[in-house]
Amino acid sequence: MLVAPSILSANFGALAKDVEAICEGGCDLVHVDVMDGHFVPNLTIGPVVVESVAEASTKPLDIHLMVENNTFFVDLFAPLKPGFISFHIEEEKHPHRLVQKIRSLGIRPAVVLNPHTPPEAIEFLLEDIDMVLLMSVNPGFGGQKFIPSVIEKAKRLKALIEKRNPACLIEVDGGVNDVNVKELEAAGVDVVVAGSYVYKHPEGVAKAIASLK
Repeated sequence: MLVAPSILSANFGALAKDVEAICEGGCDLVHVDVMDGHFVPNLTIGPVVVESVAEASTKPLDIHLMVENNTFFVDLFAPLKPGFISFHIEEEKHPHRLVQKIRSLGIRPAVVLNPHTPPEAIEFLLEDIDMVLLMSVNPGFGGQKFIPSVIEKAKRLKALIEKRNPACLIEVDGGVNDVNVKELEAAGVDVVVAGSYVYKHPEGVAKAIASLK
């Protein structure tokens, strides 16, 4: 299991230190939630802050756009050379074009599905993307409870991926902990995002990351 701690739960007054802690603690990716206050009812961070995150990180950034006007935000963050940029299928009128653009910038493209969006909605994009992110909470805020139906959804997505593009990863974001991670693994999930669980773990971030792995 790859682990991508979400810095949404970090201490933004000591952000570089908190990013360094998860990298030293064995994470695989650093998950960055970008919210614009329009697509979701929350506003987080822009490229100035994410540039500092990139400087502090020794692991690839996993930038999750929860925004309107995806192309504008892809152009903003592309110079930071993240490992992945993911965008919500619900917001994008021309997803295939945007996938091509992200790849042309040397970044691995990923698509995000909200809890209500079926995996079949992106079946014909699977051959062109490197990862699908399934939201297991409603996007916008950290600390929410895990939506159990994502387990069945992950299994359906895995079947489509095996048929269309076996190299495509499945990532799950929201309410992940050391208990439901076992079900996610059994469903075919490759990457888990965890914010509160990692940063608020009583034994520290390294122990939290190890328990998810």
